[in-house]
Amino acid sequence: MLKRALAHPSLFVGGVLTTLIVCAAVFAPWLATHPVEQMAMRERFAMPSAAHWLGTDNFGRDLWTRIIFGARISLSIALISVSAAAAIGSAIGLVAGYFGGWIDLVLMRVTDVFLGFPALILALAIVAVMGPGVLNVSIALIIVFWTEYARVVRSATLVLREQAYVTAARALGASHFRIITKEILPNTVGPIIVLTTLGLGTAILSESALSFLGFGVPPPQPTWGWTLAYGTRFIRSEPWLSIVAGMAIMLTVLAFNLLGDGLRDLLDPRQLSRAGRSTSSQKGS
Repeated sequence: MLKRALAHPSLFVGGVLTTLIVCAAVFAPWLATHPVEQMAMRERFAMPSAAHWLGTDNFGRDLWTRIIFGARISLSIALISVSAAAAIGSAIGLVAGYFGGWIDLVLMRVTDVFLGFPALILALAIVAVMGPGVLNVSIALIIVFWTEYARVVRSATLVLREQAYVTAARALGASHFRIITKEILPNTVGPIIVLTTLGLGTAILSESALSFLGFGVPPPQPTWGWTLAYGTRFIRSEPWLSIVAGMAIMLTVLAFNLLGDGLRDLLDPRQLSRAGRSTSSQKGS
């Protein structure tokens, strides 16, 4: 498995970038060169230098410090929203796919109602009603993202419930809960992991978009979307404000997308079967 993981360039690059970004967020208090809210009006709009690696903003605050502390907020919202959405959507997909009938019909029609709204517009509407903040943004993204997991897990469950080992478990008298949790759920972990990894990048992009539009985490908390939005006011004279925030968003989304693509190839059942056959042939020879 390790050899196959290293054989996928997207998985390797995405894993390295993701590790660096997560470490920067976790160790932000130790990596910061200045206090996050320290203002120095004499140094406002300073160019990148040894004192300020990425320059300063319009209040003289160090951009490097605010970017790595902003990574904490973005990653926290992404992890909370995607984890909860994966749990809710997977549970709904398992129940709908396993039982079928009117249960499947009702659950999928509810899913279709949520899918009928554009994701960002629905998130904007929810945050506008509930108000800005980390918790409210996370709740809005959970409501937006759970439908993807429900659809994917339901499709996988429709196939898995007809497998011989599920039929055997049912014949032995296993309960529905045991069949779902012990026989079907473990075989849907692969698609859930891939979708979760890709969803983290989408969640970060959505949170940044909400902050950019003024509906995300309010200032003075350091967020990438707000830094990008405020930097557009000075895009002609001090373009590095927007460039730094935009690059942080782009690299993070790219890292999770590369990681998700690599995991999708790594967990592909066809590649796993080919790898198993090749290993067996090597042992036989």
